[in-house]
Amino acid sequence: MPLPHRARPLASRRAARPLASRRAARRLAADAGLLVVALAFVLPLAWVVLSALDPHAGLRVKAPDGLTLEHFDAILTDEITFTPLLNSLVLCGGATALTVVCAALAAYPLSRFRSRLNRPFLLTILFATSLPITAIMVPVYALFVQVDLIDTRQGTIFFFAASQLPFAIWLMKNFMDGVPKELEEAAWTDGASTLQSLVRIVLPLMGPGVAVVTVFSFVMMWGNFFVPFMLLLSPDLMPASVSINDFFGNRGMVAYGQLAAFSIVYSTPVILLYVLIARRLGGGFALGGAVKG
Repeated sequence: MPLPHRARPLASRRAARPLASRRAARRLAADAGLLVVALAFVLPLAWVVLSALDPHAGLRVKAPDGLTLEHFDAILTDEITFTPLLNSLVLCGGATALTVVCAALAAYPLSRFRSRLNRPFLLTILFATSLPITAIMVPVYALFVQVDLIDTRQGTIFFFAASQLPFAIWLMKNFMDGVPKELEEAAWTDGASTLQSLVRIVLPLMGPGVAVVTVFSFVMMWGNFFVPFMLLLSPDLMPASVSINDFFGNRGMVAYGQLAAFSIVYSTPVILLYVLIARRLGGGFALGGAVKG
């Protein structure tokens, strides 16, 4: 016997209540998981900020006993901070520029020309990204000694760029695939060369992609400790990622306050780089209507 007309909505509402409660429980569990992950990131950042201002900084995350800038005064010297930061900017900036240029030149033929070798080449460079850096440093060190690139800025820049280039090519190619080829064909009709179409047409239209590759490469190089530690020997060439180890004493003594203050200063260039190109990262490819008509 069919249910009365008024009983049907009541039954459907009763059936919907368990479903709504399950959704609420899942949403609550997801929010709790995200909160735990957020705390895992916030606690180290809170320790860095609080310890940099605490005159009695330690390993615990606690409110400062008092506010002081003595830790910043102690580290803001040429030997401790400014020279290592300048070395990091030279190494990472030069290697990032070299990586972006080489990745664009390598990704262009992979994106625009079809060949049987494209996929094997991409899989090969993808495999190269999975090689641990510790496994190749010994032969690289021996090679750099033979070619007189050990303890030189240019040698470290070359290796930084080579280590980041495989993944940068993958990223650049994926972004370049989104630029319509018809725009280049129109430029070729007007007499532009392949290099001119790449520089004046493709790269400006994939600005967000270039920004992503730039930030990713710079950040990965900026925090790299092992490569400059192995390839650079002179103290005056050491970047900040290596000189930060000086805050750890030989007998387990650590200058926590100075370490936290140096960490804040050390993170500033990366934050500024992201802020400067945040608009490019948030933008899209301005291709709407470009190939119509």
